[in-house]
Amino acid sequence: MSGAVGGLLGVVGLSAAAGVLVTVAVTPALAVTGIAANSSISMFENLPDYLAIDDLAQKSTIWATNPVDGSQLALASFYDQDREEVPWDAVSQTVKDAAIAAEDPRFYEHGGVDLAGTIRGALVTLSGNDVQGGSSITQQYVKNVLINNGVSQATTEEEQEAAYEAATETTPERKLKEIRYAIALEKQYSKDEILLGYLNIAGFGGRVYGIQAAAQYYYGVNASDLTLTQATSLLAIVNNPDNLRLDQPDSERNGINSVNTKGEVVPYLRNKERRDYILREMLRYDKITQAQYDEAVATPVEPSIHPSSTGCQTAGASGYFCDYVTWVIKNQMDDPETEINEGVRLLQQGGLDIYTTIDLNLQDAADRTMRENVPFVDGRFDVGSVAVSVEVGTGRVLAMTQNKNYSQDSEVLNADRGFSAINYSTDFDYGGSMGFQPGSTFKVFTLAEWLNEGHSLLESFNGSRKSISNFPGACSGGTYVVGGGFNPRNDDGRIANNAVDATKWSVNSSYMQMASQVQLCGIKNTAEAFGVKRADGNELGKPVSNPEGEFAPSDVLGTQEVAPLSMATAFAGIANNGTTCTPIPIDRIVGPDGEEIAAPKTTCSQAVAPEVAHAMDYAMEQVFSGGGTATASNTGSGVPHIGKTGTTDGAKDTWMIGSSTRVATAVWVGNVTGEANLRDLSFDSGAAATARHRMWPAIMSVADQKYGGDAFPDAPSSAFRQVLVDLPNLAGLTLDQARQALEEAGFQFADGGQRDSDLPVGQVMASEPSGQAGRGSVVTVFTSNGKLKALPNVVGQSLQQATATLTAAGFSVTGNGNGNVTAMSPAAGTPAAPGTVVTLTVGGGGNGNGNGNQGNDG
Repeated sequence: MSGAVGGLLGVVGLSAAAGVLVTVAVTPALAVTGIAANSSISMFENLPDYLAIDDLAQKSTIWATNPVDGSQLALASFYDQDREEVPWDAVSQTVKDAAIAAEDPRFYEHGGVDLAGTIRGALVTLSGNDVQGGSSITQQYVKNVLINNGVSQATTEEEQEAAYEAATETTPERKLKEIRYAIALEKQYSKDEILLGYLNIAGFGGRVYGIQAAAQYYYGVNASDLTLTQATSLLAIVNNPDNLRLDQPDSERNGINSVNTKGEVVPYLRNKERRDYILREMLRYDKITQAQYDEAVATPVEPSIHPSSTGCQTAGASGYFCDYVTWVIKNQMDDPETEINEGVRLLQQGGLDIYTTIDLNLQDAADRTMRENVPFVDGRFDVGSVAVSVEVGTGRVLAMTQNKNYSQDSEVLNADRGFSAINYSTDFDYGGSMGFQPGSTFKVFTLAEWLNEGHSLLESFNGSRKSISNFPGACSGGTYVVGGGFNPRNDDGRIANNAVDATKWSVNSSYMQMASQVQLCGIKNTAEAFGVKRADGNELGKPVSNPEGEFAPSDVLGTQEVAPLSMATAFAGIANNGTTCTPIPIDRIVGPDGEEIAAPKTTCSQAVAPEVAHAMDYAMEQVFSGGGTATASNTGSGVPHIGKTGTTDGAKDTWMIGSSTRVATAVWVGNVTGEANLRDLSFDSGAAATARHRMWPAIMSVADQKYGGDAFPDAPSSAFRQVLVDLPNLAGLTLDQARQALEEAGFQFADGGQRDSDLPVGQVMASEPSGQAGRGSVVTVFTSNGKLKALPNVVGQSLQQATATLTAAGFSVTGNGNGNVTAMSPAAGTPAAPGTVVTLTVGGGGNGNGNGNQGNDG
């Protein structure tokens, strides 16, 4: 008993020490016990008398700009506590009167502590019965502030739990601290400020906090518009938020069908009992009339629940963009030195207004074409698709959609494959997948490195299929050697012998020739300079499953798994004169006080020199015309585009990525898991493998109309140069000797077969070109078949003699006249095939009959 008496006397002593109570009633109590008072007063006086009020946890909202009128549309809200702080004028007087009548009728009279209520509550509590109220509104406000401060300042979940326990434990010491702070608050703030703070911080059941959120949730109105019965039912909840809330209609004691002691059904019985008590108190203190009271108590409790959803599922078709926004905040606004994620805390508690980059016109076009062209569920395979657009020069993400509805609800995800929580557009660390192979769209980085190292667009090479074993400049140093050689097949029979045609037709063998003439690691580094990395977060060539791996020749053709957003960002960098800007979905963030908070910003860096980018532009523009692989994606809008298609082995993944000078868009259609060949499948919209070409122009036509686009800068003249070098002398060499001589000189060898010649069989008799040729160009070598003979010289012989000589050599003769041969055609020494007719010209002095018979003199 002495502990209980000591606690009570501590409360009494506290009141006396504070000057709140100096009455005769206290003195006998102290005199009778003679204990605890001094120590309690001493402890009270040593407590701090200043209470800092940290910012309240408030919900954050992600906004999009309405393209019609520029207003802001809410995509989603996030909160641990559903709360919206409101000013004094935004709360009806009825609410204020109800709060005071319910919790602290003498609120405007005492100095922070209602002694009578405090002693009554302490006596009941210390007697061992249930915890009794009695705290003033100021004291209740203090307790809630201490809870809020402790939880908000904690850096771990354990600290948060400990802070809550410390602020709510039932001990005399905690009560002393609460009263001390209450008295101090009354000196710092006006009564109205304290009452407003109490109404904004109070819990109303579940995750609903503050009078405004409670009014919205339970009745769908603002706190300024609550009726008398609504206001009193809400204030009733504050007395016991778990048991008196109005969103549990199946509760036996406080549900829609709860029954009183008389057996009568009384909706939300326990809440009504507390509500009616508040109404009686309001009548008692003349805050309402008898008529108002009578009408109110006769009115049943009738909530109209308006759920305030937290999370991106409310964003509908923009759910995956919304999800990306949250990951940017969680990842880029976190302090890695603490255990609590500051980004998460800001999102869930910071009361942020997050204004995003999304363009709802473009987003609508992307969502519409996605739904028209790709099913969300396909019984034949695990179908996936993404469309993502990025603004050139800023990195602002304008659109992001995929062929799934967004949800984080495990029950929904398990029940319907048309829903997903994974954002296929983004990296794994940003809520995405482990990525997809980009196929031939990755070739643009070999094109960039080709130009980086001084090669030109029209520089010739042998683009035919051949096995290549050595690739210089491996990332591990030296040459990357492929045992048995690497010889990928081409998608069709076309062969390209320069970078422009290789890009236009996406010829694998041509690009492997290019890759074998540049630094292999340079291709990887150039791709990474454009912002491309594996979606699992590792550098190219080093997947999580094999962190000791290396960028390989096969990766030139796009076998590293990357996220579509990374590819769209890279193509935007190519279109931006070679300057890549990291993607960002947030324009600005405003805190609950109206002040801007620094939002994550894009960072831009030069991936390649502008002249290299301009040369890339030239080659990538050809993809859209003249039989290029992206001809089907030409928008016809008149806005110039650069682009590249991609199809992986077995047509598992198909891509179309391209850009104007304003907007870049990546479209992927493929297998989320599995190996289905899209060329063997059709959707309702058409062939599965060409869905990308139906989607990309539908999106970019909207982008072209809204953002326009300029002509891409001209490529420098040096990008088209041909450097001519001397060809080696091949005369008299065998075919193998000629091959070796050409390859040692840096040329590509091609066997042109045999031609008629008087040289020995197998000797080189000609080559095309001859003399000089461009570096690395193809030289076609022709060898002799030995079928030709040089014509013997018969000039000066008689016709008869000449005829005999030529006939013996296997040639035919024509000619007439008298005398000796003065000329022959073909000329003597000319290589000619057997049977070739030789025309002889004969002078005077002989019989001109070709058969050698003499004629008459006359």
